Amino acid sequence: MQKVLFTATVDSHIKHFHLPYLKWFQEQGYEVHVATNGKEEIPYCNKKHIVRFERSPFKTNNLKAIKQLKKIIEEEKFDIIHCHTPMGSVVTRIAAMKAREKYHTKVIYTAHGFHFFKGAPIINWLIYYPVEKMLDRAMDCLITINEEDYNLASKKFKTKQIELVHGVGVDETKFNITMTEQEKVELRKSLGLEENDFVIIYPAELSKRKNQGMLIKAIANLKKEGYENIKGVLPGKDSLQGYYQKRAKELRIDDKIKFLGYRADIPKLMKISNLAVSTAKQEGLPINIIEAIIAELPVIATDCRGNRDIIKKTVKINDIEDLCAKIKDSMKNKNNIQQKMF
Repeated sequence: MQKVLFTATVDSHIKHFHLPYLKWFQEQGYEVHVATNGKEEIPYCNKKHIVRFERSPFKTNNLKAIKQLKKIIEEEKFDIIHCHTPMGSVVTRIAAMKAREKYHTKVIYTAHGFHFFKGAPIINWLIYYPVEKMLDRAMDCLITINEEDYNLASKKFKTKQIELVHGVGVDETKFNITMTEQEKVELRKSLGLEENDFVIIYPAELSKRKNQGMLIKAIANLKKEGYENIKGVLPGKDSLQGYYQKRAKELRIDDKIKFLGYRADIPKLMKISNLAVSTAKQEGLPINIIEAIIAELPVIATDCRGNRDIIKKTVKINDIEDLCAKIKDSMKNKNNIQQKMF
């Protein structure tokens, strides 16, 4: 039986993005293995390996992870290894070097957004770019998910095969739901929203990279201008320990921002929203924007890698004035924000 191994630093990455691929490999008769640093059960996985991956490149556990993974690869003799996440992929490619020569194992790396990009901090280029450059031949195929990464890799890396694949895919059937007006009203009420509120949704992990502070500041400015019925809905895990909640309180708009934590009902939340926003500083290829377009919501997004692959008209990162202007335009006409699908 042929074997395939998927690796990533954490379980959530595999569960959120790659289950359809695990399922496909099983259906083709492969024995599917997954290696992460977590202990969760993974659907469509025949064998789970716990490897001591660390997100930080400075953690010595990554050296132990290389040794662990080498042993697993030697024992299992995989036909294909598909690695994901920055440090997960670094560890995997180093660990799989001998297997590529000895067993002709094919190694694929999907870069979900390089840490080095136009506008990235110099430290990112100093740390991550040399590592990727050093490992550019330690794989058979590099998959990039946006044009900026693809162009950079094509010019700078010597990987035999470099491909541009627009993201990891979205399950459109999730949005084949019908909600009555009464159901929409009830869901709004359960979140503290009124029928006449103009609801802006930004589903994303609360983080510096996702930059929710830009939207929070824009809503505060719009409140000062008299737009009392604007509400922000922010579903997503909080990685900043309440930083944005404190910011909303400082700006006296904690009643205007709904921090929902992790939610499994994003399609329904989009059904009760009027506008989707992404104020990210950088993206791979943002699923939240693609899902908003599928849900037929107008979208405002910042001009960053990944966002600009999908949205024609963007706003500059942290340009609060322009963001406010586009929100006001959207309030007048939901369909006036031009979009494009790749």
